[in-house]
Amino acid sequence: MKRGKPYIKKFSDISGFRVWIVDGEYIRSKIDREFTNYGQHYRFNFIPEKEFWIDKQKVPGEEKFYISNMLIENRLMAKGIEYTEAVDKANSVERKERIKDYLIRKGIETKRKIKENAESVHKRLLKKYSRKLKVWIVDGRMVRDLFFIDFTEGGHDKVYPFIPAGEIWLDDDLTLREIKFVLLHEVHERNLMCLGESYDTAHEASSEIEYFCRQNPSLLNKYLQKEFKKVII
Repeated sequence: MKRGKPYIKKFSDISGFRVWIVDGEYIRSKIDREFTNYGQHYRFNFIPEKEFWIDKQKVPGEEKFYISNMLIENRLMAKGIEYTEAVDKANSVERKERIKDYLIRKGIETKRKIKENAESVHKRLLKKYSRKLKVWIVDGRMVRDLFFIDFTEGGHDKVYPFIPAGEIWLDDDLTLREIKFVLLHEVHERNLMCLGESYDTAHEASSEIEYFCRQNPSLLNKYLQKEFKKVII
C-alpha cells in the first residue's frame, strides 16, 4: 500500500511493529518541530500505535539502535511508566549497544582509546559562520557513540560539556536544506543562555524562531545574520 507524506519507505517489521523511514523535515515543519531522529506512539501521539518512525538519514547505519530504544521505551510506557523513566532505561541499553558496536567496528578495547578517537568528530568547518564562534559539521554517529546518545541535529558549548568552548556542532546527517534552520536554533539558544536565560526558556524561544523561519524561509538569512552579530564568547 502506497503511503503519502511523511512516509518514505518501509524499513522492516519487528515484534509486531512496522518500522518506517519518514521525512523528518516535513514532520518538523508541518506536524511537530520536536520530532528528531525517531519516535513511537507514546512519545508522539500522531504516530500510529504499531509503527516506529525513523527520520531519513544521509549516513545510514543507526537504525538498529533507534529500534532497540523504541522497543524498550514503547513497552515501558504502554505499562504506564512515565516517559522520563522509560527514556532513561531505553537510553541505558542503547548506550551499551553503541559502545559495544563502536569497539567492534574500530577494534578498540579501552575507553582511553575511545577518548583519543573522539578528536576526529570534526568533519568540516563552516567558514562563513566561523568568525567569533566555530561552527562544525561533525560525525553525529561518533558523538552519539562516545558522548551522548541523544545528540541530534545540533548543539553548542553552553549545553553540552563535551563541546569545546565557542563551538557549535551540527550533525552530518542533516540535509543541506535543514542545516541553516538548525544553526539558527543553536546560535539563538546559545545567545540567550549567554545572557543568563535557562536552557528550557532558551530552547523554547529558539524552537519558535526556527519554526517561524521554516514557514518563512525567505527570512532565514536575515535572522541568521542578526543572531551572529549578537554572539558572545
